[in-house]
Amino acid sequence: MNGALIPHTPIAVDFWSLRRAGPARLFFLSHMHSDHTVGLSSTWARPLYCSPITAYLVHRHLQVPKEWIRALEVGESHVLPLDEIGRETMTVTLMDANHCPGSVMFLFEGYFGTILYTGDFRYTPSMLKEPALKLGKQIHTLYLDNTNCNPAWVLPSRQEAARQIVELIRKHPQHNIKIGLYSLGKESLLEQLALEFQTWVVLSPRRLELVQLLGLADVFTVEEKAGRIHAVDHMEICHSSMLHWNQTHPTIAILPTSRKIHRSHPDIHVIPYSDHSSYSELRTFVAALKPCQVVPIVSRQPCRDYFQDSLSPRLSVPLIPDSVQQYMNSSSRKPSFLWLLERRLKRPRTQGVMFDSSQDTADQSPAARDSKKAKNENLSGDLEKQASHHPLQIKKQLSPDLCYKEWDGAVPISDSQKMVTVRAAPLSFSVHLQSIDEEFLSLETGEEVGVGPHLGPRGDRNGSAATGNQSAWLAQESLLSRSSKAAPLLAPEFRGLALKYLLTPVNFFQAQFSSRGFDQQVEKYHKPLLKSREENAE
Repeated sequence: MNGALIPHTPIAVDFWSLRRAGPARLFFLSHMHSDHTVGLSSTWARPLYCSPITAYLVHRHLQVPKEWIRALEVGESHVLPLDEIGRETMTVTLMDANHCPGSVMFLFEGYFGTILYTGDFRYTPSMLKEPALKLGKQIHTLYLDNTNCNPAWVLPSRQEAARQIVELIRKHPQHNIKIGLYSLGKESLLEQLALEFQTWVVLSPRRLELVQLLGLADVFTVEEKAGRIHAVDHMEICHSSMLHWNQTHPTIAILPTSRKIHRSHPDIHVIPYSDHSSYSELRTFVAALKPCQVVPIVSRQPCRDYFQDSLSPRLSVPLIPDSVQQYMNSSSRKPSFLWLLERRLKRPRTQGVMFDSSQDTADQSPAARDSKKAKNENLSGDLEKQASHHPLQIKKQLSPDLCYKEWDGAVPISDSQKMVTVRAAPLSFSVHLQSIDEEFLSLETGEEVGVGPHLGPRGDRNGSAATGNQSAWLAQESLLSRSSKAAPLLAPEFRGLALKYLLTPVNFFQAQFSSRGFDQQVEKYHKPLLKSREENAE
């Protein structure tokens, strides 16, 4: 397991053994490679912080429940509490690690000083231009990816290694090409080869889902005979597989890796294409940052004294604030309060379609209500214009301060096959429209981070859930902020409309991004019912 417990802090990165986690209370995931997720599974029940792409993958492939996944935007700084009372906080900034999709470096700043955790990364000069690093901050501790930290290993740049692969394929114009890869990473290399040789790249369904999420060129397929370049699991590249493949068609295999691998067949070619920094790149990176100390992430590959000439004077061990010490010593079985503290650190901005509580609405003049309704409709028009297929989307949740229940039903929207979710808050009647993308809790209160469209079946979510049965209501955790108050019951002038909403079957609605449109549809549904009732009364 290539993870770490950061001393004198409640921070753990890529470390998922709770029995050995000790005082760790804040858990971060740098990327989704298996050597960084050992111990992480569907039973995980602690807040987990990562990038949006990793959030999608960790739920999709490891079945970690969404309620524990906190997606943090890359390139932004986020404030997190370090104790149970919100007295001590830290700032964490995520930066692209240039390793694999979703991989990030973490920059932690707090009472402990400044800590940079690279995770697995491939250095580029642009990293030193990151706003969080270019301000000349003193890095007190640098946790460094030392996979290739050996002056005897000379690695080419990824551009040079890619050129070597292209030349090798050109020398075998009639051969099929098998490229051995791990489950995640080097997707951009495959795209480059497809465009260079004007051929489809054949992928497994799982990897095809990933490249569609990343928004790469449309050069990938799952049809076995569609192209001559095939991406396969690296474990498939072996002597018996080469014999089998060459029985049907001349085939060569390429392993793009810096690892020392024994070639079991003359048609297996190892090209030093690496997603880890070379020794010279590590030297450049450390010399530019001048940290006080360097801690190797890969313990079996020590850094020795390679960076002694680039270090700044070491500082004394930081004092742990009493509130943080108490938090670290408290039971790790109480994770829910942290989410409440996060909500208080940053107030949300509501956005979308919302029916106000009667207390607010009753105090407004008719002109003010008309103005607010027009404003909501203009906003909804802007939302409707946004493209729904962007790989990353941020969606704002309505009425975050209210205790509500959620009905997870799906209603089709015309031909676009988008879906909407209708949420009703019993205390302050609200309706929320959103695309049914993968959503995860973000750091900012009431925001949901969506990662791309659904790229495969999602169980029964789009099935028979769209009914009016009350059993479809799902209880959700009550999230109350400091200023939240229970709204009073609806005023008499609004009770009729609210009751009609509650009695209208969900599948009757036609999706529109305006409150007036929903009002009209509710009235349209109940008008013939009311007329029939009046006729029966006569």
